[in-house]
Amino acid sequence: MLRPITGYHNDDAGDWVAELSCGHGQHVRHKPPFLLRPWVLTAEGRASMLGTELDCARCDRLDMPGGLVAYKRTPEFDEGTIPGGLRKNHATKPGVWGVIHVLSGQLRYRVEGPAARELLLTPETPGIVAPEVLHHVEPDGPVRFFVEFHTKGA
Repeated sequence: MLRPITGYHNDDAGDWVAELSCGHGQHVRHKPPFLLRPWVLTAEGRASMLGTELDCARCDRLDMPGGLVAYKRTPEFDEGTIPGGLRKNHATKPGVWGVIHVLSGQLRYRVEGPAARELLLTPETPGIVAPEVLHHVEPDGPVRFFVEFHTKGA
């Protein structure tokens, strides 16, 4: 998934890491002749690349970044009380990750876009919702679940 660069920091080895809008980091090294990124060597060069989108493989894997904190959760839903908005494509806001917790039964979770997939969620297998990615759910028989929302800690 393409994610814009929102900032930078140095890792323990002194290499530059681009901070992406999703909360993941991605190394942006200048190591000629294999990696040509001379812009990373100066503050002006890095600033000029803010907003540039990089492909985030961790988002493609629905891998939540560390350091997120839960800040809100929905009520519990069952197959008869799932709001219509959850049954049709919708997305979380920038920087907001979701975790779909199934308490009993099964829930079909469909992710749209380039990394499209369908997952069957159970109490043992929660669903991870990446920021700004279209998705929807459908009950697979009787089910009880809720959604918990996470964002960067203060």
